[in-house]
Amino acid sequence: MESLNRMATELIDEALEFTDELAIDAYELENGATVLDFGVDAIGGLEAGLLLTEIQTAGLATVASSLDEIGGAPRPFVELSTDHPARALLCSQKAGWELSIEGESTSDNEAADDGSSSENAMYEGLGSGPARALVATEEEFRQLGYADAFDFAVLTVESDEHPTESVAAHVADMCDVQPGSVFLPVFSTASIPGSVTMAARAAELVVFRAFELGYDPLELLSVSARAPVAPVASDEATAIARTNDALAYGGQVHLTVESDAELLSELSSSATDEYGTPFADIFESVDWDLYEVPEAIFAPAQVTVDVVGGPTKAYGQVNEELLLNSFGLR
Repeated sequence: MESLNRMATELIDEALEFTDELAIDAYELENGATVLDFGVDAIGGLEAGLLLTEIQTAGLATVASSLDEIGGAPRPFVELSTDHPARALLCSQKAGWELSIEGESTSDNEAADDGSSSENAMYEGLGSGPARALVATEEEFRQLGYADAFDFAVLTVESDEHPTESVAAHVADMCDVQPGSVFLPVFSTASIPGSVTMAARAAELVVFRAFELGYDPLELLSVSARAPVAPVASDEATAIARTNDALAYGGQVHLTVESDAELLSELSSSATDEYGTPFADIFESVDWDLYEVPEAIFAPAQVTVDVVGGPTKAYGQVNEELLLNSFGLR
């Protein structure tokens, strides 16, 4: 299969060609790295969010939008399907790169207006996309025996601040490429593209959960999913809670696998004790230390599993009432 970063770079070229149409922005840092603002200062939109998801999955997933209802209220949904779950979702889309980089930190790509230095500030973000496959130190890469090799690195960053030169230099060093070969699409969760691309994670949550439970990711043959797009919140904390509600209480996944296993019954969020509790309350109960939240709750509401030549089983259910409350429709 072609390099994940090569395929993602082709999509980056598309984004750079249509920045105006996508309502996004792009600029170079002084070290030559390219930042693409998909939703920090840029407005972005539905199409920008869909393209951002394609970049995160290195073009190995088909991504589209549709219109459906929640409690009679029309809502956009994001649909994603792929016949390459392990590479598209585990090795690329998964948000598995924690960025905590000391160095300059500004809220935009310009220096601070008052001329003050912001050196030694800490940049915080969460990275996803095919650049992770150039580093390939996470357990899924070791189990799959896969690592990418390419001269360019594409890492999408979930943060409400623009990536800095220190961030780009860190990514370049980890990926063994030149800083000028680094592309950093960035988005805040509280943006239209943020809501869209988070809704596209239902399939990835199932694949990662199955992997964590011990299912061989190479036996995951095909996956299709959809989830509602949460309304854009006024702050990052509310946006993180809403987008997780959209997945855990509105996400639906169909998975085709090679062999049956009892653990497949644990793939939906309803298999957890926390099911039915809004994520704002779940996060508040642990003082917003997300690492204290049980991983199993980060799962879609409903999962159907087709075993090739075997049984078909359905688990979980959508919770429309909770979604209506979370989205402010009640």
